[in-house]
Amino acid sequence: MENNYQNTQQAEGFTSQQVPPEYEPISMWGYFGYELLFSIPLVGLIVALVFSFGGTRNINLKNFARSYFCFLIIVAAVVGILGVSLAGAGVYELLTHH
Repeated sequence: MENNYQNTQQAEGFTSQQVPPEYEPISMWGYFGYELLFSIPLVGLIVALVFSFGGTRNINLKNFARSYFCFLIIVAAVVGILGVSLAGAGVYELLTHH
């Protein structure tokens, strides 16, 4: 089984020792740790922005930071739309019952 895995890697052009550092995969615990780091208010946003815009050479980490940043933008847009909707409903309620 091990030999078959090595043959597959060699057929793809790389062995596990030849993967360039910028394409080094992130482990499951690495993703978990970066998720926790990005979740810290303000500090996590700054770190996600730095990694998104080239603060790391690792392509996988850069793409993960970009996806997390896009997620934050979507969440902020949804929260903003809900806030404006609720504020508008409140103003409408105040204006129609007086």
